[in-house]
Amino acid sequence: MNYVIAIQDNERSVNIANRCIKSAAKHGTTVEMFSAVTPRNTDIYKLAEQEGISPNGFSEVYSRLDNCIAAFLSHYSIWKLAAEASQPVTIFEHDAVVVDYIDNVQFDRVVTLGKPSYGKHVQAPILGLGSLISKQYLPGAHAYIVSPIAAKKMIKRAKIDAGPTDVWIHNERFDFIQEYYPWCCEAKDNFSTIQVCLLYTSPSPRD
Repeated sequence: MNYVIAIQDNERSVNIANRCIKSAAKHGTTVEMFSAVTPRNTDIYKLAEQEGISPNGFSEVYSRLDNCIAAFLSHYSIWKLAAEASQPVTIFEHDAVVVDYIDNVQFDRVVTLGKPSYGKHVQAPILGLGSLISKQYLPGAHAYIVSPIAAKKMIKRAKIDAGPTDVWIHNERFDFIQEYYPWCCEAKDNFSTIQVCLLYTSPSPRD
């Protein structure tokens, strides 16, 4: 199963999500569109409470709080699907573009496929699957694979200290994060519903 998260009532989000789907198809991967959780279509605080997720960890100076929580809940919703599945699930954000073939990697962890989209990073010293070293957390949650086992662990941990999706999936929090190099996906848009500036051209302040 492969999903790209798109905001259904946002034409630009749907358009670039369709671009993601087409780019994946060119490289032999079928991707389905997944309707994003947003403050407009969901009572996010009620949903978070139902799932046992505290909103306290999402306050950051560069993020819109409600949208940041909603984005996490979108990923969380797919983790729940992954936890019930018998195979890994690939998650793309709407601005992801697949630029190379995705190898059929067998694993029981989280594997990021995306080129770091902001800040400083380290280039992996080896080709193929290895430990996450480009950053200590996902270098943008725009393209990653999650196994059923890993999804269950992330869902359980989310009830303790949830936060912005990419920086929350951190080596200090989880010991099962890997990355695949060379990166086969990139974030290619300056469109964000989470960053304080809707349109931004400079890197995120995260390092």
